[in-house]
Amino acid sequence: MKSTKHLIAGLLATTVLASAASADTIRFWTMEVQPERMAVQQEMADGFQAATGHTVEIIPVEESDIQTRATAAFAAGDLPDVLNLTVQHILPYSEAGLLDTAAASEVMDNLGTDSFAEGPVAMAMSDGEIVAVPTDGWTQLVVYRADLFEKAGLAAPTTFDAMNAAMTALHNPPEMYGFVAATKIDEGYMMQLIEHLSLATGYSPVNTDGSINEDTTHLVELLDLYKELVANSPEGDLYWSQSRELYLDGKAAMVIWSPSILDELGGLRDSAPVTISDDPTTKELAMSTGFSTVISGPGNADGAAYADVRYLGISADANTEVAQSFVEYVLSEGYGQWLSQAPEGKFPVRRGAEAGDTSFETVWAGLDVGVDRKAPLGDIYPQSVIDDIVAGLSVGDRWGVADGQLATASKIVNSQIMSRVIREMTDGDLSVQEAADKIVAEHKALDL
Repeated sequence: MKSTKHLIAGLLATTVLASAASADTIRFWTMEVQPERMAVQQEMADGFQAATGHTVEIIPVEESDIQTRATAAFAAGDLPDVLNLTVQHILPYSEAGLLDTAAASEVMDNLGTDSFAEGPVAMAMSDGEIVAVPTDGWTQLVVYRADLFEKAGLAAPTTFDAMNAAMTALHNPPEMYGFVAATKIDEGYMMQLIEHLSLATGYSPVNTDGSINEDTTHLVELLDLYKELVANSPEGDLYWSQSRELYLDGKAAMVIWSPSILDELGGLRDSAPVTISDDPTTKELAMSTGFSTVISGPGNADGAAYADVRYLGISADANTEVAQSFVEYVLSEGYGQWLSQAPEGKFPVRRGAEAGDTSFETVWAGLDVGVDRKAPLGDIYPQSVIDDIVAGLSVGDRWGVADGQLATASKIVNSQIMSRVIREMTDGDLSVQEAADKIVAEHKALDL
């Protein structure tokens, strides 16, 4: 089989020869609407035009508006050629006929499906086809004091047992908290932690047919862990702000956070300074920090990661060949530019030009992150840490995605029933089993 580079080079060369006679303009809807990101995408589109002769009109669409606009454009037969989509969009759009799934599958064949992380590909599968091409993603991280873990002879927090052991060994308030669990029920952060940990147990509130899961076996395991997390946390209404603040102050052994904490740990953001010492720009804490993306629990020995993945979909109204060429360009020659828009939140779902190659990961690790100061991730973290961070995408998951029940699962997330009932449990108003039974009963009462 020819290498991906040869396939792309051949494709682009052929297109260039024909471009003088058949240069086209395609439209691209992007959710990366910030001015600096739009500028990067324009540079990438200019590179595509130079290589192929085709022009890309980049149209910013806010993520909150894309559902309404896409539905209206589909009804009018006026969809753009390529759409930037989240994992929540792709299967519903595919089922509604908005996407040319065969075109996306062909792009994946050309690029080499085995050069992509398995998790994002699995999320995009429907009836044997890959409905949209994954571009980037991030996985929620267990952020932990690797130096303290090593000193205490503790295993990395990749399992429920290891997390419990670490809290037992390191919890020493108020100097050090074993964890900082979310307890503020009206913050989305709490549901993110709950979903992350539930994936590790193999628990989902939704069955494959869309009905509510009434088996509380793994739900009880999740609740047992969450009760321990709260017991090893400060008191009060806690959410992302306190967890970050306490970790940056050196008073938390573990937190769960999005990868946006990566540049903050490196002392690159004045609004979230490292306060573990007198130097808010120190990299000391980053060097003492480890990350776990994949957690395994009693019901999921292989482990799972909470992932947010973005895709490029080729629409049903597209100039198909040019749209395919553009998507392939983004995932090859233009990939470094695409990832550079926000490297701390855009992990490479394609690690290299072919299976086993990690050249795109290397490019990503060399991209600057930060707000008030800039530095490449590779200058802050060793390669082993970067490998661990990216590895979570291979098993990245969300409730209902694999079974096409994401819409139902999203309603459950938005209801925040689990947040509220878990808070009742941790406040001592319900036993673990009573909380599990109440969660099931209230989920069944939802209008799904």
